[in-house]
Amino acid sequence: MGTSREGAAKGAPVTEPARNESGSAPLLGLVLETLDEAKAMEVISIDLAGKSSIADYMVVASGRSNRHVGAIADQLVKRLKKETDFGARVEGLPHCDWVLIDAGDVIVHVFRPEVREFYNLEKMWLADRPDERVAV
Repeated sequence: MGTSREGAAKGAPVTEPARNESGSAPLLGLVLETLDEAKAMEVISIDLAGKSSIADYMVVASGRSNRHVGAIADQLVKRLKKETDFGARVEGLPHCDWVLIDAGDVIVHVFRPEVREFYNLEKMWLADRPDERVAV
């Protein structure tokens, strides 16, 4: 039994939301492997357990330019379509400053470095768990 800071009195034990480990862990591995192959930079994986029910993991990565961000996103979407039962939903491809790829249990954000620094999603999602920052 874990504890959650959301919706519970301080120190009150609550159960963590059920997670599809059999589905999300391999999917996360596929995402991270594809980002590595696409030469994505500064890849960070964030476990969303107890923080949000939108997904099990959030991955944040950078590309060197708009073109690189678009190529990373395109490569990831094609691989997800080829190796999973579903097609990922994509936002931001026309401009390629920030592309969001919703792969179900894993949400992927690919940024240009300046845009990533401006929005600083890692700080927002890791504010209560600074030791959790996992560089891949």
